[in-house]
Amino acid sequence: MSNPQRGRVYRRCGCRNAAGRQLGAQCPKLAGGKHGRWTFAVDMPSLDGRRRTKRRGGFASKSAAQNELGRVLEYERIGIVTDDRQTVAAYLTNWLHDKSRTLKPTTAALYRGYVTKDLVPALGSIRLDSLSHHHVMVFIANQVAEGRGKTTLRRCVATLSSALTDAVRQRRLPHNPARYALVPRPPKYEPTCWSPTEAARFLRYCHEQDDPLADLFEVVIGTGLRKGEALALHWDDISLDDHVAFIRYTLSNVNNTTPVLTAPKTRSSRAWIGLSDRVVTALRNQLIRQPGRDFVFSRRNGKPLRPEHVLHRFHHLTTAAGLPKIRVHDLRHFAATTMLNSNLPLAVISRAMRHSHLSTTTDVYGHLLRHVAHDAADVVANALNAVDATLTEGDHTATT
Repeated sequence: MSNPQRGRVYRRCGCRNAAGRQLGAQCPKLAGGKHGRWTFAVDMPSLDGRRRTKRRGGFASKSAAQNELGRVLEYERIGIVTDDRQTVAAYLTNWLHDKSRTLKPTTAALYRGYVTKDLVPALGSIRLDSLSHHHVMVFIANQVAEGRGKTTLRRCVATLSSALTDAVRQRRLPHNPARYALVPRPPKYEPTCWSPTEAARFLRYCHEQDDPLADLFEVVIGTGLRKGEALALHWDDISLDDHVAFIRYTLSNVNNTTPVLTAPKTRSSRAWIGLSDRVVTALRNQLIRQPGRDFVFSRRNGKPLRPEHVLHRFHHLTTAAGLPKIRVHDLRHFAATTMLNSNLPLAVISRAMRHSHLSTTTDVYGHLLRHVAHDAADVVANALNAVDATLTEGDHTATT
């Protein structure tokens, strides 16, 4: 780094005169050569556009202060605007306020929890432009020592990294201190899928009990909808005669207490789906059970069902039916695996599941695609065998 062309480096201390005023650089003891600490001061632009004096002290040597001054001037040269007064807490609070305008309510609530309960208490007092990779790694180590769940910790650090990436884009930081932070990876969840026999037993049991949610589970299993998408279905988005439905919303819980309608998980999730005869029958039954309502599945007051109620009822019915306990979302996996085992083309399955990319389908269900690999290998072998048979037949004809 080149020598700074602006600013000054000097020594100062914390001694005070008889009136209690700090002597700073005027302390007579500084002449001794070892009293006080080194400081630099330089006139710099600030975030509000005004030029202010940036002053930092506490350096053990003159060269250390000069190096730090050179770093600050280098930031100015490449367009990084630093602010000594802005802490990580202040930056994250402002970032969260602005970011929340573009986030789903559920995501915004998660970010708010990580910022206010975890990141600000641990890192908030640090100046933003002094935050380092080491600070982030210490935070992670402390969280692991306290027994923090790996999935939650990864999401928390991802929130911090997202905020710092925005700081880099805004030319507030030269790099993201959390970008390369090593976070313990949680074990990959392997969905537990019922067999078609188990799914049929479950639905039969629900109908035998005349359970109010029987038709909801018929729809989820028969379409592979996510739970929130099924709970957000409106009759206006369904054509029973045409056997189609448009997935326009998903129902989510903010802080696990307040249900809200938001856009589906991804852009490709907002799409038309086909409905089987069995699913249409379930929807017609539901229309008879709850006529004249906007939501297909709702409470007596017409408001959508609470996701936690559906989950508790599902677990109760599963246990009563004597079946392995799974998540409601695993019913979506059941639909996908049933399609895969039927040898439908992967592209068709991916479209039916409304995945953003074909790679998403292979990533989630790759362990179930052995038949695809075998079919591909058999195509090559069959082609070679056919040529071998032709050549053998030709050789036989030539010898006779």
